[in-house]
Amino acid sequence: MTQKQTNNAYLNGTETTRRPNPEVVPKAQRRNFTANYKSWVLEEADKCRETTGQIGALLRREGLYSSHLTTWRRQREAGQLAGLTPQKRGRKIDETAAEVDRLQRENERLERQMAQAELIIEAQKKVSEILALTLQAGKGKK
Repeated sequence: MTQKQTNNAYLNGTETTRRPNPEVVPKAQRRNFTANYKSWVLEEADKCRETTGQIGALLRREGLYSSHLTTWRRQREAGQLAGLTPQKRGRKIDETAAEVDRLQRENERLERQMAQAELIIEAQKKVSEILALTLQAGKGKK
């Protein structure tokens, strides 16, 4: 349909109007590939040396990008299956800093408990002194 025919159909009211789909598309999720799958794809890509276009066909068939192959090859060189396992995304946690923080919190908690115990002991000492004085004073009256 030419632009003129489209304009005429719109003016005559014969064109069906397209409405946007109101359905909410679910949030896209990151794909995760297992180490076995990665190694299989790399083996298949290594076999594709006979004719041109075989690697492209493999990538299209599997729904992958060439950057996947590049990254996976680097990971394979770094250490066979260990390099192909998925890495945790996000900030790297410094385990020593986390351990230091935990120990500092525990130290503060123990210091509070010790201060409370010292207060209780001081109160017990004072009570025992008062009771000892009253007991001694009571014995002297007899």
